[in-house]
Amino acid sequence: MNIEPIAYFRSPLTSKFGVPRQSGIVSELRGRIEFVAKYRQVEALRGLEAYDYLWLIWGFSENVNAQKHPTVRPPLLGGNQRVGVWASRSPFRPNNLGLSSVRIASIDMEYMTIEVLGGDLMDGTPIYDIKPYLPYADSHPEARGGFTDNHQWQQLEVVMPEELHQLFQSADLEVLRQTLALDPRPHYQQDASRQYGMPFMGYDIRFHVVDRTLFIDGWEK
Repeated sequence: MNIEPIAYFRSPLTSKFGVPRQSGIVSELRGRIEFVAKYRQVEALRGLEAYDYLWLIWGFSENVNAQKHPTVRPPLLGGNQRVGVWASRSPFRPNNLGLSSVRIASIDMEYMTIEVLGGDLMDGTPIYDIKPYLPYADSHPEARGGFTDNHQWQQLEVVMPEELHQLFQSADLEVLRQTLALDPRPHYQQDASRQYGMPFMGYDIRFHVVDRTLFIDGWEK
């Protein structure tokens, strides 16, 4: 079976570093679905306004040539414990396919775009299919969640310089705070002297982490 992108995702996060590790955990992170010319058809969106959420099937485009293994080390387990790849949502998968649930913010029929919230896709990610989220069939609140039932993200406290308020609107600043609070660092790197950079809305945000506190050191375009 050959598949081709029907759309591409636009996000303020232009690198996989810093992208939330699950959809919905940065609920106000805004993104946009832009259809390719072949699928830019108003008829194909008919009825979509009646739904609140979408499923996106997309490609881990940055991992196409990465080595794949039958077991992976989920960041939620500290990057030390291995589980089977099918028991995880690791991006290192044989067919490089991702699945995300996102909230519809608006639909633009003129430009054929869908604004969504809560995505975990980096800018430029190819989207292969879109399906509506159906609460009666897709929601299972009583279901077990494997290792995620006993492990939760330990969020960081984020210290932001006042000058950032002059660069970003308050809503965007809160999205940045929530994204950084999830600790985008690889879990095998815990060096307090190391500085990291994360692209966000056209800026390279520089930061370092001491214990459980993240300090933003600077930024540049």
